[in-house]
Amino acid sequence: MGFRESLSEEDKEVWEALLNESKRQNQGLELIPSENFVSRAVLQALGSVFTNKYSEGYPHKRYYGGNEFVDAVESLAIERAKKLFGAEHVNVQPYSGSPANIEVYFALLNFGDKVMGMNLSQGGHLTHGHKVNFSGRAYNFVQYGVDRETELIDYDEVRKLALKEKPKLILSGATAYPREIDFKAFSEIAEEAGAMSMADISHIAGLVVGGVHKSPFPFTDIVTTTTHKTLRGPRGAMIMCKEKFAQAIDRAVFPGMQGGPHNHVTAAKAVAFSEALKPEFKDYAAQIVKNAKALAEGLMEEGLRLVSGGTDNHLILIDLTKKGVSGKEAEAALDKAGITVNKNMIPYDTRSPFDPSGIRLGTPALTTRGMKEGEMKEVAELIGRAISGVNDEAMLAKIKGDVRELSSQFPLYDWY
Repeated sequence: MGFRESLSEEDKEVWEALLNESKRQNQGLELIPSENFVSRAVLQALGSVFTNKYSEGYPHKRYYGGNEFVDAVESLAIERAKKLFGAEHVNVQPYSGSPANIEVYFALLNFGDKVMGMNLSQGGHLTHGHKVNFSGRAYNFVQYGVDRETELIDYDEVRKLALKEKPKLILSGATAYPREIDFKAFSEIAEEAGAMSMADISHIAGLVVGGVHKSPFPFTDIVTTTTHKTLRGPRGAMIMCKEKFAQAIDRAVFPGMQGGPHNHVTAAKAVAFSEALKPEFKDYAAQIVKNAKALAEGLMEEGLRLVSGGTDNHLILIDLTKKGVSGKEAEAALDKAGITVNKNMIPYDTRSPFDPSGIRLGTPALTTRGMKEGEMKEVAELIGRAISGVNDEAMLAKIKGDVRELSSQFPLYDWY
């Protein structure tokens, strides 16, 4: 066919970028809470011949021939997801988390319908109704946040808002909320308000599976999640729902919003779900939370203020206001030190989203590498030093050396 066997021969520029990224991941500390490291098996499925196949439709109901093996792998993914979460119906075809959320709205709402979701600046997601996103433009979102003093969701206030506004759908879930979410309370509020209940568990799906976070099942009507983050699978998503919503959801995904599914990603999802069904995954999920708590304690010992005073999950939000450092400055300094985080708004932030007052970090990726509470104390100290010396290039270079020393004790795969 004329294809060369090796990427290093076929495209040296992409190969070089890939090697550099592998080096960056190996030598640094990946602390973005939505990132993780997949297994070699997941990588193998992602790079498989399933990428060559078109499969519009669903298992055994395709618009193309030659799909018997695609049907087998998608059916595996569906059944494994059902077992993991206790879901009545699962659609594993959504390309990513944002399309999955939009597909739920498309399935169950009319344009202009009223929806409740969490404010982006207080922990929500763009697709939870932000005005610059399709969700906020196509639907009438009413947004709730957190209490100004406790920085926690006030369920009584959510209930009052729901009964006042009478939305058609109430969405729970967050991307920058470090505390446990009571999905049952949200479901009961939705029922009282005459609304459907939806939960976006993209960040905490692995914690739910591992039994260290409350589950939105069986009471929530529709649940969306990405398959990466704490679930440690490929970049993708799925929608889970009660059986009565199954037909509407499936039609919204295909043909409503998507064409052919990404079969190589579906195969990788099936592999990741199999991994998550193993007993050791519960140990992994529990360690994520233990590490997050240890990291939070260490950061507070470094004199850093944490939003809500700590964490219940995998995620920590640091308020840098009293340090006189912006989130953008801290992110850049930590990058130079080999520590990857992301700038993030804090509740009631007075700064811009492009240069907010906080940074967001989490423990899924470092936990995958095998780090535990002792290493989290070291990481907290490294972060504290970097934030104290954001403009001290020599200090940041010294910290980067310390980061490499720590990382070298927990090597990632080197599959090239």
